[in-house]
Amino acid sequence: MIKNITKVFNITAVLVLGSLAVLNCESDADQLGSQFFQNGAQGNETTFPVIAYNANNNDSIRIRTDNLQTDSATLGAFAEPQFGMQKSAYVTQVRLSSYAPDFGTNPVLDSAVMLIKPSYSADSITTITKEDYIYPEGAVAAKSVVNRYPVKKYGKAKINGKTIFNIKVHEVNEFLFSRAEKFYSNKNVATSNLLGSKVFDGNISSVKLTKDSDNSVLYESDPSIRIHLDSLFFQNNIMKKASSAELADAATFIRYFKGMKISIEENDGYIFKFAPGALALRLYYKKDKTVSGTTTRETATFDLDLGANNVHFNQITFDRSGTPSQLALANVDKINGDPKIFAQGMGGPGIGLRVPKATVDSIKNMYKNEKIGITTAKLRIYTDKSTWDNTYKKPESFVVNERIINTDNSYTNLYTFLTDMNTLANSGNYFLVKPYNLNSNPAYYDIGITQTFKNIIEADAANNDIILNVGSYSVDAKGTLIGLQYPDFGAQNFNNRYYTPNRAVFVGSDPTNEQQRAKLILTYGKK
Repeated sequence: MIKNITKVFNITAVLVLGSLAVLNCESDADQLGSQFFQNGAQGNETTFPVIAYNANNNDSIRIRTDNLQTDSATLGAFAEPQFGMQKSAYVTQVRLSSYAPDFGTNPVLDSAVMLIKPSYSADSITTITKEDYIYPEGAVAAKSVVNRYPVKKYGKAKINGKTIFNIKVHEVNEFLFSRAEKFYSNKNVATSNLLGSKVFDGNISSVKLTKDSDNSVLYESDPSIRIHLDSLFFQNNIMKKASSAELADAATFIRYFKGMKISIEENDGYIFKFAPGALALRLYYKKDKTVSGTTTRETATFDLDLGANNVHFNQITFDRSGTPSQLALANVDKINGDPKIFAQGMGGPGIGLRVPKATVDSIKNMYKNEKIGITTAKLRIYTDKSTWDNTYKKPESFVVNERIINTDNSYTNLYTFLTDMNTLANSGNYFLVKPYNLNSNPAYYDIGITQTFKNIIEADAANNDIILNVGSYSVDAKGTLIGLQYPDFGAQNFNNRYYTPNRAVFVGSDPTNEQQRAKLILTYGKK
């Protein structure tokens, strides 16, 4: 398909090509389409089919355990007909907040409570107030205010009326090494003791208790899932071990108490996110207090550190038995492309796109012989309405990298950003991925590859495959790409792929659907 673009094209050319001229320092103004500014300039938009195939990630993704990439983790399970079941558990080391701790005289544990803080909808609030609440410590007259919020869910929130999860916490039975180790989402860990459980209805609560007499706060907690753990276990293995070698230092303790795994029993429902750095475990206990020869019991607390200092990762499992995605991933056609593409976050498959060599050669001839000037190049993909016509939230973005396909059909991923991102990411005018109609079926996405493709045509750069994976790149508080700040760690590594659960089926290289098959859209000018 070719469309002529006149006035609008000329205006766009001035803006786009002017910025590219500054950034690219091209020696030949003709290569930037300076002829567009002459009378009689004509713009054209042409589409070319591309080879689209399923990029199998082997249901695994590396999960970094440093502070730069652990702002979210996932828990839950979700199953649907196209992709099957995806389930996420969470594994973490445990450290003490202080070593060789002094719990005082005759410490006895009252309770051990784990707090999980999921993402929640703050504007959907239910408040329960009790004016005649009696605070148990000293039987103090008080007021209780409990606010309930639904957690943000991806999947099915209303199985049997309301989806119920049975959350389990187990002791980990193998040493988790250090944060310098590489951890992948398909790693299994051995577990033993069940330390605690909770029936979770999808809502979390905050609590505030205030004294009636002066309105002072007796107790306050943020919205969270509270799981009561085995008090006897922590009494025997922590409280009674205060002076032992096992609690003397961090290196010894993480080999003594190796960690905990949080999981759910169910295989369907939804996946939710929580902040791993805010995961907490607090021990509430009583100890002797002697004043002027009189001994009383006083309350105290001790925290175990489940945050950023620990190795922690999601253990993600898949069951695609009998699904279309299983069949597609077992029969990937990188030569002719696949008619349907299955893209899934959290280690699932991605999308491979390749501009055919014949197409590249044809455009090179146009550039050489007809003096065309490329102003924009983008790849477009559509969701497949015939198989993905539902209300599940679609992916909002993709991370995009180049992949070299070797002669033996193996591949080498390039962990640098596309040229477009390296040069234009902070310009304010460049969007790597632009989604359209996300609340409709089908939706479609444009991936901006203008400078990357210009280099292929004008500078004989390698025509590598383009790989899309569900997720987006991580940015700092100022909106700057973190990958640009830490290039030595691989720019592509700084993204949220491992905790983005969205997925969708896309139209690939389907000759029966010319309108929505994957394509390259090229805008260029010539006199």
